Amino acid sequence: MTPPAKSASPFDYVVFGGTGDLARRKLLPALYHRCCDGQIAEGSRIIGVSRRKLSSEAYRTMTREALRDFIPVAEYDQDAADRFVKMLSYVAVDVSGDSGWDKLKKMLPSDDGRTRAFYLAVGPGLFGEICGRLGRHGLATPATRVVIEKPLGRDLKSANEVNATVGAVFSEDQVFRIDHYLGKETVQNLMVLRFGNVLYEPLWNSSRIDHVQITVAETLGAESRGSYYDSSGALRDMVQNHMLQLLCLVAMEPPDSYDANAIRDEKLKVLNALRPIGEDDVETLTVRGQYRAGAANGGAVSGYLEDTSLEQSNTETFVAVKAEIANWRWAGVPFYLRTGKRLPARFSEIVIAFKQIPHSIFPKNAGAIHGNRLVIRVQPDEGVKQWIMIKDPGSGSMRLRHVPLDMSFAEEFQVRHPDAYERLLLDVIRGDQTLFMRRDEVEAAWRWIDPIRDAWETSGMAPKPYISGSWGPSAAIALIERDGRAWHGE
Repeated sequence: MTPPAKSASPFDYVVFGGTGDLARRKLLPALYHRCCDGQIAEGSRIIGVSRRKLSSEAYRTMTREALRDFIPVAEYDQDAADRFVKMLSYVAVDVSGDSGWDKLKKMLPSDDGRTRAFYLAVGPGLFGEICGRLGRHGLATPATRVVIEKPLGRDLKSANEVNATVGAVFSEDQVFRIDHYLGKETVQNLMVLRFGNVLYEPLWNSSRIDHVQITVAETLGAESRGSYYDSSGALRDMVQNHMLQLLCLVAMEPPDSYDANAIRDEKLKVLNALRPIGEDDVETLTVRGQYRAGAANGGAVSGYLEDTSLEQSNTETFVAVKAEIANWRWAGVPFYLRTGKRLPARFSEIVIAFKQIPHSIFPKNAGAIHGNRLVIRVQPDEGVKQWIMIKDPGSGSMRLRHVPLDMSFAEEFQVRHPDAYERLLLDVIRGDQTLFMRRDEVEAAWRWIDPIRDAWETSGMAPKPYISGSWGPSAAIALIERDGRAWHGE
């Protein structure tokens, strides 16, 4: 049995935006679970910060309500919740002014050796301002870490500006750029599958792999995020961060160790090797879509314009991209990426499609032989399936079947499946940056994304409409089918 992770030394976690949706839905429940698992040492403190005028007791009450709302009943323990909320306190701070900063400073121990983390669960426009005030008020100690959420900029220029303002106060080893996808168990298992087994790595190249598919599908529409989403779109919101990070983990070379910078060095090489997509090929290598009214989630749903109360919009809610990596390992292997809202199912998965066997010895009436596929389900129902060919059991003539060797993590390990934030929040305290993005990774991703957006605008390539509950525009199907392939599961 794997030994449980040791608790971190006592620390202070300060959550800016501590009354917001992210804190209530994800951060506070994640810290509660870490408390239940014994990974938060006695004496640690969690401090919520926002503009709202609240007492610490009122904040504890709000947190209890959030735990009841967002933690399954079977995982809620009243005694554990009582222990957890005792760690909480609250201070109202005007992040754009000077009010409240002195009070926050008084709440934090002056001992520089105590780990202190500031989680900026706020809009990226406030990152630089908050970091600057942390520096001016003497709150940035050598043992301080700062966590910043996506979106990190709208393009390369704005991302550089954010990184520069944060970097003026904190060194690179103090900055944790969080992408919660990297905290998911299945994503971490991808590296173990590749580098912990002799079975796959010799086959992990263009001589054995036909293509790779990465899908992040959502059934929801823009919902309450309409104002943010219309200024972002699927390319910025999903492809630039989540999907490119998944692509990097699939395609990177073996690092020399499980060291944060060794791994991020290899991911950076992949991003730098992505073949640029510009105006000459944007229409053949990318698809933009925007959902219309239709049927989803068991009923009739409105279209994107109705959801956002806009008369017109060129914002894409669906993107499909055929990407290529120009290096020795992956030359000629297409990576098909697609993500969208209001699709028929909610899931994220990676499909490694191996090449067909060169020659079949079986009679034609035995059935078709399909190429092997390794399917890594990131969410939900996390697990791994290896699709192989077998003989259909039973007497009689030879009949071939394509079946999965299936490993569901929930069934195999019989444990509660932790949320990604649970791992990442404590990695910040431990100073482990393995699952966080380095500044040059973010910049390299934007260097690949920006020309696509520019080409869309220059060519006037508007989003193609698709009906809610479908798999996006028909052009997304054509994108892969004209190469003689098909999306997995369709």
